[in-house]
Amino acid sequence: MHDGVAAYVLGVLDQEEHEAFERHLDTCERCQAELIELAELPEELDELKNAPSASDDDPPMSMSR
Repeated sequence: MHDGVAAYVLGVLDQEEHEAFERHLDTCERCQAELIELAELPEELDELKNAPSASDDDPPMSMSR
């Protein structure tokens, strides 16, 4: 996987890198395919971040008996 694809999807490239990667993307079928695979990654990460977590009062499963 091209590192630029993940950085592009996550929006961490600066303006110059973003523009350069978009030019690269115009001609690179491999990166285009990887972009399609990773397109939903930011949404999935947000869902994980906002998912309800176990209460601090609940012991880890390995400790409950």
